[in-house]
Amino acid sequence: MEGVRLLTDLISWLFVMDDACDEDGLGTDPGRLAPAIGALLDVLDQCGDPAARPPTEAGPLGAALHDLCRRTRAQGRSALLLRFVSQLREYLLALLWEATNRERQRVPGVTEYVQLRRHIGGVHPCLTLTDLASGRPPGPMRRADPALTALDLLAVDLICWCNDLFSYGKESRADPDAHNLVTVIAQEGGLDEADALRAAADRFNRGLAAYQDAEEALLASGDDGLHEPLASRRNWVRATYDWSVMAARYA
Repeated sequence: MEGVRLLTDLISWLFVMDDACDEDGLGTDPGRLAPAIGALLDVLDQCGDPAARPPTEAGPLGAALHDLCRRTRAQGRSALLLRFVSQLREYLLALLWEATNRERQRVPGVTEYVQLRRHIGGVHPCLTLTDLASGRPPGPMRRADPALTALDLLAVDLICWCNDLFSYGKESRADPDAHNLVTVIAQEGGLDEADALRAAADRFNRGLAAYQDAEEALLASGDDGLHEPLASRRNWVRATYDWSVMAARYA
């Protein structure tokens, strides 16, 4: 049960951090955001050391982040802890990229956006804690398997692109230059809104087909240890869609 509580607490923390950036204006000013990110990086450098105390300048978000790292460390899986901390570091640094683009009213290209969106979405650390909650996370050798790595990237892309499609209406009303798959496709391809929405949906559908093919290939390998992590990733993709359909957050 502690693994499930950790995962739900991480998701809550990510929502609070995202709202601070997107709703409270922190994410539009790199000069304000950078010191906040620096303090949170100091927290991550402690790797959940129970004897350490988060720096006071990290505030409540830093205290909560330290608590997440400390509880993850207590699970006794050092490789998983280090992966979790590294993924959160990438998330925080990607927020600075996003803030700089907003300040300069810059819309990135599609390739650049897809790469950085994987980190801004905060999905990687969520998958790591999902593996922890399962009690049977893939071992280091399996984690290094290029086939599983590729499937993880597909799952992360699908989760992020699904969010972009559902949140586009709200985001485009608040900020025409919003970081969104639809926006970058429209900008790069010179498309109107309707065509860009269709192109983004087509990209999602192609990604979903590629994901299904990659999943089937891994299942065909006969490794029973893959069934649980593959099921959790499939469930993340489906749950993101189901939740987005009903969530008032994106209305």
